[in-house]
Amino acid sequence: MPELHTARLVLRPLGPADLDAVHRYASDRALTRYMLFLPNETREETAAFLRDAAAQWEKEKPSAYEFGVLLGDELIGAVSVYCDGELGEDAGELGWVFRSEYQKRGYALEAARAVAGFARETLGLTRLVAHCDARNRPSARLMERLGMTLEDAEGERTYPKTGETARELCYAMTFPGEEVNI
Repeated sequence: MPELHTARLVLRPLGPADLDAVHRYASDRALTRYMLFLPNETREETAAFLRDAAAQWEKEKPSAYEFGVLLGDELIGAVSVYCDGELGEDAGELGWVFRSEYQKRGYALEAARAVAGFARETLGLTRLVAHCDARNRPSARLMERLGMTLEDAEGERTYPKTGETARELCYAMTFPGEEVNI
């Protein structure tokens, strides 16, 4: 299983052993207010997610790659890339979540760049997209800092747990030929 290293972080596959750390952020209502499938109400919800994430890593061709982001020995968030074919065979969707106390320090950008590089170099993806609630300006700014371009500002999302509907932004990046531009 891959382990990615940046200047300050280690990214490694999430799994069941990460339950306490992941549930800490996955159950935080304020932190996850703009995330489609969170917050998790119970530890069992988080445990089920982690079992699924670990099972994906065991597949010959996973449709989801969930990386835990470690600063030293502490899991501070996660970055994922989903390649379920809905976007095309050579495209994936990038996503992230970081504990509040580790935001605004560049960790999300550093980790997302590493996963984007993994998506391009290891998975062979040529295009990445990312979505966010239009009210989530920090996430939109992160997409822009990653080099993504706003493609759709009029999308709509419905939060499965609350039924709330909100405007959704869609950003994308296409990797140029042989040159890595991330």
